[in-house]
Amino acid sequence: MIDSGLLDQLVEDADLDGVAQLVVGAVVEDDGKVLLLKRPADDFMGGIFELPSGKVEAGEDLKSALVREVEEETGLQVAVATAYLGSFDYLSGSGKKSRQFNFVVAVEATEPVVLQEHDEFQWAPIEEELPVTDAVKKVFEAYRELQAN
Repeated sequence: MIDSGLLDQLVEDADLDGVAQLVVGAVVEDDGKVLLLKRPADDFMGGIFELPSGKVEAGEDLKSALVREVEEETGLQVAVATAYLGSFDYLSGSGKKSRQFNFVVAVEATEPVVLQEHDEFQWAPIEEELPVTDAVKKVFEAYRELQAN
């Protein structure tokens, strides 16, 4: 379980850094594979594979946003967020400074995956080179280190 004090500190630090948009991302793992979602070609950063992720809504905390976004994007129910894997900053399609906070989550069941906002999904072996951005590759490096300990 993630400490709520850590979550509060992450939000406070982002505010101090001038981050305009908070985003949460989830590493969903099943039997050595991680869930990746492919963005629609006509969307911001279209065609890339990414973690289940999305914006934190006004008045929403990081944990609630994480549970909601995983369910909205995959149909999967988060049982628990087990670890924080770090964050990365980027400019959104509308030019907002955004920070994505990334967490390991356990889900109630890993299927069926029901897509709402993406073209396709894949369960990709965590030990292979994954078709994701450099920022997400660093999240997976942190995940592998966590698993090794």
